Parts: sequence; structure tokens; C-alpha cells
Amino acid sequence: MAYSVVCISPTTASGGEPIGHAVAGRLGFRYVDDEVITLAAETAGLDPRLLEEVEHQPGFLARLMDALVAPPKLPQGFLARGSDRYYGEAEPPPMAPPRHELRRLIQGAIGEIARRGQAVIVAHAASIALAAHPNVLRVQVTASVDVRVNRLWLPNKLVSEEEYAKAIADSDRARHRYLAQFYDVHEEVPTLYDLVVNTDRLGMDQAVAAIVAAATH
Repeated sequence: MAYSVVCISPTTASGGEPIGHAVAGRLGFRYVDDEVITLAAETAGLDPRLLEEVEHQPGFLARLMDALVAPPKLPQGFLARGSDRYYGEAEPPPMAPPRHELRRLIQGAIGEIARRGQAVIVAHAASIALAAHPNVLRVQVTASVDVRVNRLWLPNKLVSEEEYAKAIADSDRARHRYLAQFYDVHEEVPTLYDLVVNTDRLGMDQAVAAIVAAATH
């Protein structure tokens, strides 16, 4: 079956974000991640003090979805990222809503995005949030710790490999805490996903081709 939504749940430095951009381009889908949703909330004029009511205010989500028209970031490699691409040089980024309120906004927005379809959502918990949706392809993009550390360290070598290894370990722990706290998932097993992509072995083009094939057949 063809899927109308692809969720990509990446681990840090696994390459999930640029893969998500490429998959969206191949499918002709909208690309959405946490940064896009944050910017859209500001563009839509949502008051952070009201975001706690987002699940009960469908008008907020409609305005949010209408604001999701920012041009996609153009990845330049596995680790390409950075919110600075959204803004002009003389235009500072808007203030983001408080973290706990943003989480609720994102959870509500993910459901609305899935309802509208034709989207690639890159967010580590989106696959869990949309597990019951039949038209959603849930993909985990991952890689071994050594490979992920190498990807962070090689481009700039600003700090030691040990520091990058610690940063990745901290990120993985935070991911596990988030899944446990918000979705009661205490072990992230492969069966939570329809497709697991290991970028230790698969290059960018191979990973994109595998996901596109799964999404369209």
C-alpha cells in the first residue's frame, strides 16, 4: 500500500534529517520537523500561554498548518542542520514557546499533519504518537555510536571524540526519558517501526531509496 505520511525517528548524527528532506523531495511531500513547527507557531501568532489548550482548540491547529509554508532547509550532508537557514541575516529568530508547552503543541500538530497527509515528519516520537494511524510509515534511522561520534568529530574536530561520545550518550538518554515519560515506552525496540535504516551500511541514496520504496508500494 502507498502511505500518505512518513515518520522518521532519527538518533543523533544518524543522518535522519537530510534523509527526511530527500524523501520529502522524492515523494513531493511537505517536510516537517520540530523547528518547522516552532517557527510555524510563531508565524501563526499562537500565544504560548494558550498552547496548553491546543488539544481543545482546533482553530489553533488550523492556523498552525496554514503557517507550515516555510521553504525547506537544504541539507548539505548527513549532519546538515541549523535554524539559521530559516532567517535573513538581519532578522533574528523568534522566541520559542516554553518547552513543556511546545511538546503539547507538537503532539497536537503531529496528529493534524497526519490527518492532512502528504508529509514527512522528522521527530523522534512521531512514530509512537501515530502508531495507530494506518496510512503512516514509521521509520527509524540509526547508526552505531562509533559511526555517529565520527560524523560529529570529523568535520571540525573542535572537541575530543570522548566529548562527542558523551554528548551522544546524553542525547540517547534524553530520548529514552522522553519516550518513557510521554508515551510509556520504556524500551525502544525495532518492532515499534515498520522499517529500520542503519546508516552504518546504507549511504544517503540507498537509505532514501529504501524509504521511498516502502512508502510507495
